[in-house]
Amino acid sequence: MSKRLRQPREKIHVMRRLRALVIAVALGVLFAAGCNANGSENAGADQSQSGAGSGSPQALPQGAEPVQPDPQGFTTRIDNPYWPMDPGTRWTYSETDQEGARLKVVVTVSDETKKIANGVIARVVRDTVTENGEIIEDTFDWYAQDEEGNIWYLGENTAEFENGKLKTKEGSFEAGVDGAKPGIIMPADPKDGMQYRQEYYKGVAEDNGEILSTDEMVQVPFGQFEEALLTKDTITIEPNVLEYKLYARGIGPVLTLGVSGGPGSREELIKLDTASRREIEEAGSAPLGYASGVRKG
Repeated sequence: MSKRLRQPREKIHVMRRLRALVIAVALGVLFAAGCNANGSENAGADQSQSGAGSGSPQALPQGAEPVQPDPQGFTTRIDNPYWPMDPGTRWTYSETDQEGARLKVVVTVSDETKKIANGVIARVVRDTVTENGEIIEDTFDWYAQDEEGNIWYLGENTAEFENGKLKTKEGSFEAGVDGAKPGIIMPADPKDGMQYRQEYYKGVAEDNGEILSTDEMVQVPFGQFEEALLTKDTITIEPNVLEYKLYARGIGPVLTLGVSGGPGSREELIKLDTASRREIEEAGSAPLGYASGVRKG
């Protein structure tokens, strides 16, 4: 998961049910932004692994609490309707940060898998951010789905670049290493008020999510969608950061709005397509900082 949801401008990472007045204010912001609130290890075949929990609020991981996922209860075949991840699927976003910079974000599901330290086999997803054609951030994200349909986030290998040189790999972590724990990115059966940990690596990645609604409307350059899911994303170690994110069924994330800790940032889906065979392979195996047709500096 990109640090866009954790820090202003760089990758800021995502995350209690709002009381009546707070909901009205928050959804008012969304409406003004285009949302109607009323209405790698080896490539190979998908591997089946058994569920580490259900979609009920009580079962979803919270804070730093430990979880013991059974690797046999997971699969790299991710078909949760709010974020299906078939190998080759590619989302392209346009992001405007709080400073007005225009960024391009390309997220590609590779055909590679990785065995995480906790034993779970995860799907490798590539997230590449460019500004004026230059790579400024590149990430391997690791996801898997349990037998109930919850999408788990198991860590990331991320790098930021400046003037063509590696600046930092801060934010990288792997579930099962140095106390890092996996979290939920999307519950199997989202319900209003559900709260859950998205990731946990003490002092580095402590992101949380909450389902606010599953009956929203949203319009972005790629299209208009009804019955969209709205989440509130926060960060325990950065309490001033707040984002709202909307997911469309059958598509995935379509709009992210930063409203605090970098207010004014907006990331919207402009294209959804299928990568070529070569692009799929490169997404899972090319070194960080390299992307076909894109310069690092």
